[in-house]
Amino acid sequence: MSKSSKRKRGVAVTAGVLACYAIGTAVAVGRGYKFGWNVPVRCRAGHLFSTVWIPGATVKSLKLIGPWRAQWCPVGRHFTLVTLLRDADLTDSERAFAAARHDFPVP
Repeated sequence: MSKSSKRKRGVAVTAGVLACYAIGTAVAVGRGYKFGWNVPVRCRAGHLFSTVWIPGATVKSLKLIGPWRAQWCPVGRHFTLVTLLRDADLTDSERAFAAARHDFPVP
């Protein structure tokens, strides 16, 4: 395999992965999920807090498939699985609670 064909194959694979993330993100946004700096999540113990959630990227968590990540819960002070929440599924008081409890900032 020539150097040129390996490069083209690498570009095609990268483009395919980026397209999958773009489609997945568009579908999630269409279903009411949001992404960015102050995204509400819930840990397995039921604790509610906000975190940074960027599709396809992790800075302070272990990315899993779908709307799950393994990361530190600042409310219960434990390492756990967290799941992304839709803003529409939260009450105003839950939204305020999550916004007031953010995990540690990105260095």
